[in-house]
Amino acid sequence: MTEATVVKNATPHNTKGDVFTSYNVEDFDIPRGRDEVWRFISLRRLRGLHNGEFAPATTPDVTVEIPADAEGASHEVVGRDDPRLGRAGAPVDRVAAQAWTSMEQGDIVTFARNTHNPSPVTITVNGRGEGLTSFGAISVEVEEGADAIVTLRYLGSGTHADNVEFLVGDNARLTVIVDTHWSEDAVHLSNQLARIGRDATLRHTIATFGGSVVRIVPRVIFTGQGGDAEMLGVYFADDGQYFEQRLLVDHAVPNCRSNVLYKGALQADKTSDKPEARTCWVGDVLIRANAHGTDTYEANRSLVLTEGARADAIPNLEIETGQIVGAGHAATVGRFDDEHVFYLQARGIPADEARRLIVRGFFNEVINKVPVRSIREELENRVGSELNALGM
Repeated sequence: MTEATVVKNATPHNTKGDVFTSYNVEDFDIPRGRDEVWRFISLRRLRGLHNGEFAPATTPDVTVEIPADAEGASHEVVGRDDPRLGRAGAPVDRVAAQAWTSMEQGDIVTFARNTHNPSPVTITVNGRGEGLTSFGAISVEVEEGADAIVTLRYLGSGTHADNVEFLVGDNARLTVIVDTHWSEDAVHLSNQLARIGRDATLRHTIATFGGSVVRIVPRVIFTGQGGDAEMLGVYFADDGQYFEQRLLVDHAVPNCRSNVLYKGALQADKTSDKPEARTCWVGDVLIRANAHGTDTYEANRSLVLTEGARADAIPNLEIETGQIVGAGHAATVGRFDDEHVFYLQARGIPADEARRLIVRGFFNEVINKVPVRSIREELENRVGSELNALGM
């Protein structure tokens, strides 16, 4: 290929499922504020992840806990050139490519064929602290006929960027809970890509309560008929926090199902010297021309609890065939429903307690779908802590 014909990230594409990808950061231009995929986030807050001016880089602190009763589960730390990393696909933006280019090693968790693991394997990434940047890659493979639960937790402070991939084999089942419970000063950008095989199931949940800037880009690609993906998310943003989820579900084969439901709340203190609380959710679902029999729906609901908070919600549905079971999308950004508060007050419940009940009920639709009881309880407690901070 001559220099004049080098393909870079500005290359036009037919659909959002056909965007430019590369493992090399030099193949991507430095993002600008007007670029479509970066227009909501403040590039100044990314600590140089987007332009190469980041603080000194180091290897991430990753631990993997495999339960004693685990069946066929294994963990390896491998070098960056291990061919088992990156099998799901290449990064779609410069920060993700920077993580691939700069990382020194990655972690591979494998669940052997036809094994059954009802207890979760826990992967914990600890931030390296102020003034340091870490880059990593995590690969989770569930081989044919196996089922597994994985919790991926992010803790501590620092600046971190990573690529996470999930390979779900034919007739396999994977439940993933991604918990970004960072300290309030952390910056984290993550690309997460899943490939779902024939008659396979993925349950993917993201919980975002901590961090200064957290941007997660989940993508799902169906590779065989009968695949089923459920993409769930909960988030609660306070003063100075910016959370963004920008996802894609790519229906490339017939007779697959997907359901997307993200719910978030925002609150801010007018007297605070921090930036406003902000969230952004962009949901893309692509139904390609040969994806007959697709059944999909996506929704995002955001609840703005105070002044000084802003939520953006952008659902997109791209359909190239009419031979589908169903497809739809919805997004709402709103405040309390006064009628609901009045209804509860009429039954003797004080106004503040009525609001607490409404917010808890708002989140429970998603939290109750988490199969690990301890994680459900922890998320419920976090919602309660956020409401206490608001004085509810």
